[in-house]
Amino acid sequence: MTEIRSSSAGSAPAEVPGSAAVVGCGVIGAAWAARFRLHGVPVKAFDPSPDAARIVDEVSANAVAAWEDLGLPAELASIEFCDSVEEAVAEAELVQESVPERLELKQSTLAAVDAAAPADALIGSSTSGLLCSDMAANLTHPERLLVAHPFNPVYLLPLVEVVGGKATSAETIDRAMSTYRGLGMKPLHVKAEIDAHIADRLLEAVWRESLWLVNDGIATTEEIDDAIRYGFGLRWAQMGLFETYRIAGGEGGFGHFIRQFGPALSWPWTKLMDVPDLTDELVDRLESQSDEQSGAYTVRELERIRDRNLAAMMLALETNQWGAGQTVAEMRERLDRS
Repeated sequence: MTEIRSSSAGSAPAEVPGSAAVVGCGVIGAAWAARFRLHGVPVKAFDPSPDAARIVDEVSANAVAAWEDLGLPAELASIEFCDSVEEAVAEAELVQESVPERLELKQSTLAAVDAAAPADALIGSSTSGLLCSDMAANLTHPERLLVAHPFNPVYLLPLVEVVGGKATSAETIDRAMSTYRGLGMKPLHVKAEIDAHIADRLLEAVWRESLWLVNDGIATTEEIDDAIRYGFGLRWAQMGLFETYRIAGGEGGFGHFIRQFGPALSWPWTKLMDVPDLTDELVDRLESQSDEQSGAYTVRELERIRDRNLAAMMLALETNQWGAGQTVAEMRERLDRS
């Protein structure tokens, strides 16, 4: 773990970029493009896939529907597909790279971005696990690169993990915090480089244990999802982990909770330091159970169901001035003024 420069970016004002470039238009890149466009930011995009434009159009349609569910203005700014990385980033104030998670590909793509983008452009990578310092190895101006790791659907969920590298400047972190806040997000400044940042490390723990439960025949994919979505997932959605456990301690607070339940951490309940072999048998079991659970819906239908549920929860949180609902209230106020 490499300590990186801290910043007072938490107090930075919100600023919306005048233009953006999206490099890589898969699930994440397409959703970034939608968030930018919904905030009135014109986008230039590059992706070599022949399906890129279709994916962007379909994801943008879902994004518009989700914002309508939130009661937010849902007009899309323009998007232009370009023939090269260089063309896409040539005039961008913000470049969001979202190519597949392969270090060599990230390095070569970001080198092309660095060479062609304006000198004052902010460059964010959507990587879910790679280190900023490693991705910056081939850059001439590594001080303007940072990790900006979002969560799908990017146009709806506000969290973005902002992580600098060894060469990232404090000014870049400040600008990033301001820019992503201007795009209606909750930027979380991760002050140390670590594989998978914060949120994905938490998700990885749950994911590992879930694979063991399926592998050992204890639960199906649907039963595991039900345990989350009908139980602790609802608590986590509005209070997270530590605040939830503080309440679990009753009037004695978190101190009472940890003294009462802390000893259970030494019990052999989990297999978090190990993972089952992904044999053909286990992969087939996971795939067949998932098909049985959700195969009646297309991916776009599942996305739309997800978005309606998230929008309803976020509206309730907005009413209570709590959690993710606060970002909706801030977006509503800003968009109503524009």
